[in-house]
Amino acid sequence: MMNNTAKKTELLEAFYFRHAAKAFDPAKKISDEDFQFILEAARLSPSSGGNEPWRFLIVQSPEFRRELAPYVYGAMKQLPTSSHFVIILTRKGLNYDAPYILEQQTKIKGMPLETYKSMRPAYEQFYNDLHLDSDRALLDWSSKQTYLAMGNMMTAAAYIGVDSCPIEGFAMDAVNDLLQKKGLLGDDEFSLSVMAAFGYRAQQPARTKTRRPMEDIVQFV
Repeated sequence: MMNNTAKKTELLEAFYFRHAAKAFDPAKKISDEDFQFILEAARLSPSSGGNEPWRFLIVQSPEFRRELAPYVYGAMKQLPTSSHFVIILTRKGLNYDAPYILEQQTKIKGMPLETYKSMRPAYEQFYNDLHLDSDRALLDWSSKQTYLAMGNMMTAAAYIGVDSCPIEGFAMDAVNDLLQKKGLLGDDEFSLSVMAAFGYRAQQPARTKTRRPMEDIVQFV
């Protein structure tokens, strides 16, 4: 069994390996087994209240990628060359009394209905304290959860030698319109949150990883 020192070294090596790949080798494809591992890391990710407010669209169709291209300016090289391109959606309207929240807590997480009902005042207080009092605030809050999943996907990928790149450069409304036309947003249940490309780097990064020193970003109080 691997000891803790070896585990820490192996994980940190994955973080040092990971970088935002600007282009991928289109001839190299991620195996189904490896990509399922990456997806499982997303599925097991934490979310506020355990509500899993995400859906992952794996865009493998070349035609679909070409349709996306005019609206995804932050992935001009990654979109056509990546082995797997992921659009991460977030759920809309996740208020504490939303039907999805009730289903998630009682059917998926197994909370007794009476317990859920008794916790309603606590849920309401939580939403009030975080100022989750508008559709925009709720959407932003749900979207934050998807970044946890995306981070875990990229770490899992790096751990097995797969490259990735998070993508935020896109025309939000135009992409949402395209997804809606294709029937990929449910019954207006979802909205675009973020994207990520996965594959194998076309070239090595031009420089080694740089970060601020620990003492600049950490304060024990």
